Amino acid sequence: MEKVIIIGSGPAGFTAALYAARADLAPVVFEGFMSGGMPGGQLMTTTEVENYPGFPDGGISGPDLMAKFRAQAQEFGATCYQEDVDSVDFSPTTFKVKADSHEVEAHALIIATGATARRMHVPSEEKLWSRGMSACAVCDGALPIFRDQPLVVIGGGDSAVEESTFLTKFASKVYLVHRRDELRASKIMQQRALENSKLEIVWNSVLVDAEGDSLVSGATIRNVVTDEISSIACAGIFYAIGHDPNTGFLDGALATDEQGYIVVRPGQTHTSVEGVFACGDVVDKVYRQAVTAAGTGCAAALDAERWLSEKGIE
Repeated sequence: MEKVIIIGSGPAGFTAALYAARADLAPVVFEGFMSGGMPGGQLMTTTEVENYPGFPDGGISGPDLMAKFRAQAQEFGATCYQEDVDSVDFSPTTFKVKADSHEVEAHALIIATGATARRMHVPSEEKLWSRGMSACAVCDGALPIFRDQPLVVIGGGDSAVEESTFLTKFASKVYLVHRRDELRASKIMQQRALENSKLEIVWNSVLVDAEGDSLVSGATIRNVVTDEISSIACAGIFYAIGHDPNTGFLDGALATDEQGYIVVRPGQTHTSVEGVFACGDVVDKVYRQAVTAAGTGCAAALDAERWLSEKGIE
């Protein structure tokens, strides 16, 4: 019987593992393998991370950052399995986690499975992802390859308008491509978009493909009314079409909101099931940053440690 199991890796999962390990809880971490993306979370598909504190000399690559997170957690005693969790048995006294080749029981459980950015799966997406294509303008928009260049954002909701507006700080021009003739964003967000001189909305249009060999050089779009195909020269294409929290394996055992994000107590990481805690992007649909995920991973480990102590489990 283990004290705590952590499901998920990334900044939240590995920070929870680090804090739990330093508290002598000997956490077992199921990092994932294929479900919800590769182990290490969304940073594994990010080239340069310039906004994580502590790396002043040009930042650090996403995979390198996650390798450091993992190594530090293991240094203090975390056991890591790169396996997908198939199911969790939420019995009244313990939690049984079934994965590809391990079945582990624990007194406490921390969920840090993150959320997956929705993609459009256009033909060149796999080749050009992280080479000018991204699903996080706040994470990547300030990179040198995008500065003073035209950029394209796909979407029409609040997130799309917010990310488009953010990108106008760095881009020469931002094209917001939306499949309808009006935005889904709130009125105040629409007003901001329409009044921004560096932001142009391309109505009734969808992305057909990304252009470029090693880096994005343009976006091929189709007008859904006229069926006309055109091209927008740009250095980057940003998806802002939403995220899906990775909670399918929980089979509805924890309370979630209407979008599927795990609900926790305000200001804490306790879920609707006693002894189960959640952190990172599986909870957070607002900020979705590595540093905020790491912060909630810390909180989840501290909450779990205190809960175990209250139960007399040392």
